[in-house]
Amino acid sequence: MNNSEPPSPVLFFDTLTAYQNTAALKAALELKLFTAIGPSRATAAELAAGCGATERGIRILSDYLTILGFLEKDGDRYSLTRDSATFLDQTSPAYAGGAAAFLLSSTIRGAFDELAAAVRKGGTAQSAEGTMAPEHPVWIDFARGMAPMMTPPARITRPSRILDIAAGHGLYGIAVAQKNPRAQLVALDWAPVLKVARENANAARLADRFSTIAGSAFEVDLGENYDVVLAPNFLHHFDPPACVTFLKRVHAALRPGGCVAVVEFVPNPDRVTPPEPASFSLVMLATTAAGDAYTFAELKDMLSQAGFNQAQQHPLPPSFATAVIATR
Repeated sequence: MNNSEPPSPVLFFDTLTAYQNTAALKAALELKLFTAIGPSRATAAELAAGCGATERGIRILSDYLTILGFLEKDGDRYSLTRDSATFLDQTSPAYAGGAAAFLLSSTIRGAFDELAAAVRKGGTAQSAEGTMAPEHPVWIDFARGMAPMMTPPARITRPSRILDIAAGHGLYGIAVAQKNPRAQLVALDWAPVLKVARENANAARLADRFSTIAGSAFEVDLGENYDVVLAPNFLHHFDPPACVTFLKRVHAALRPGGCVAVVEFVPNPDRVTPPEPASFSLVMLATTAAGDAYTFAELKDMLSQAGFNQAQQHPLPPSFATAVIATR
């Protein structure tokens, strides 16, 4: 900090009003504004007609989105940035706007309305288990909405027998199975969520190589002799002792020489960098009883306690996730 500069309230007010940015993006998605622009350079009047809105409303919203960096403006015409064209135009195969259904769900947003209570309690103030309650409906929103964002990091290995734990949308295991025509894929999750995974497996033409296990990963019979067990975005929901208990079950389900692939948001040892994975701890505080974002050293120690060795971390760009892979 430069002590010669006077104090500034900018960060304070920017943070207090950040909800306005979220509201603007949510409105644009609901109006299908990015899709209406597409590859063209459109005026507010043209977009108003395509979005079923007023010209004044579209102009003000589009100007605000330009300020935020979602749109570009030349004269009176708006166009998409490269990122918006890739992730916010519904005609794009990488469209990620559906993630809003999960990230802005009443469950997730409501947890942050009670954040002070969660800090006092040391875990979610919503209920005893938060989002980890059995068959919580928010995971259906996750499975349907977050799938496009998960596809790139799913392509991590090529086993012949795969167990995808907390499969959700199922795209991690599906991507691996698509790389190996002889791979058999087993998806584990709550029964309502597995319906979404099966839809995706059928769409990927994997129905004859896809099966499911419904229930809690801590309780159901996982099976045995897997070449790889995938555990994407799972460990951060629990405290370290629970993670070790789970990883011991995974270890027992693998064949000798098999590996586990854990996908997590992994902060540096200082726990404040990089900002995206480091800040994920706050999400876990608000929505779970004991979850956290774990450093690589912490994950490596959990894996070691469960009997795994040779743990290595592999960044998974363009996402902020990291794959931590260890062998039995």
